[in-house]
Amino acid sequence: MAILQKTKRKGARGSTAVVRAKSVEQNFTLYEMFEQFMNYKESEGLAEPTLYCYYEHLKYFTDYSGGDLSNEEVTLETFRDYISYMLQEIKVKPTTANVRIRTLRAFLRHAHQEGWIKEPIHERFKPVKTPEDEIKAFTPAEVKAMLNQIDDSRFVGFRDRVMIYTLLDTMVRISELLNIKRINVDLKNGQIKLEPHKTKTKRARTVPISTKTVKLLKEYMNETEDFDCDILFVTYDGRPIVSNTWRRRLTELGQAAGVDDKRVSPHTFRHTGALFYIMNGGDPFSLQKILGHTDMSMVRKYIQMTDTDVKKQHNTFSPWNRVFKKK
Repeated sequence: MAILQKTKRKGARGSTAVVRAKSVEQNFTLYEMFEQFMNYKESEGLAEPTLYCYYEHLKYFTDYSGGDLSNEEVTLETFRDYISYMLQEIKVKPTTANVRIRTLRAFLRHAHQEGWIKEPIHERFKPVKTPEDEIKAFTPAEVKAMLNQIDDSRFVGFRDRVMIYTLLDTMVRISELLNIKRINVDLKNGQIKLEPHKTKTKRARTVPISTKTVKLLKEYMNETEDFDCDILFVTYDGRPIVSNTWRRRLTELGQAAGVDDKRVSPHTFRHTGALFYIMNGGDPFSLQKILGHTDMSMVRKYIQMTDTDVKKQHNTFSPWNRVFKKK
């Protein structure tokens, strides 16, 4: 990320006029255009994790291109070749490639609208076709198996257990989990407040936690009370946890537990929590609020059920149960 960080420092606020002046002479670079695009996205109020992803996606592209490009090198062929490189050479999953493609298309659309590039390149390449994404949630047995791999006698092990309980219970995103502040944990009322600048939607929300999670959090917070850190989940020496470190830890637990037919990740726990919530009788509207989604269509993706899940639900909520007053 060093190149992008350097680029971000170089792209000072108030320099839009410079870029626009250059556009008359057609003498500016990919980095300069992208910096102005990011200033625009910041003005829209996007969350920090989302802004970081935009820079990360540009970094993937510039790793391929070899660095900065002149505006004359920003061509349709360059981006089509990049897509082929992702899919054919480094074997990026189509769903992952599409996330990067959408970022680049948004950038190129903005660059064309501002007059920085002549051709509407964004109109001539699109996300690749993918089969409908089937999200595989964990089974209750798999969740228990992963928890059984944790050694609670060590601080790190106990912390991991509490994090998994919190992750599954609240269904928060990994960035939200790692940015929870101690002051925002309300053990008395069983809820956690998520601050707006740390959520994907830039909206504050409050997520409930169950009695079991409250009990574990209380014990964990007592144990970490002397750490000089306002962040809830920390390393053994009191520092905030890095996202990739926690992802690797979950992967290791999954491997140890024999969970090898699905991805073991924070996001899978989020999906699993949503499915379990519905299977336990929760309604989709309260789930939508907990997940922090503004669109119900996104909630539907989170609660994809197997045929077995549907059968269990049908046995419980069959219309005939109403006829015969089965409770």
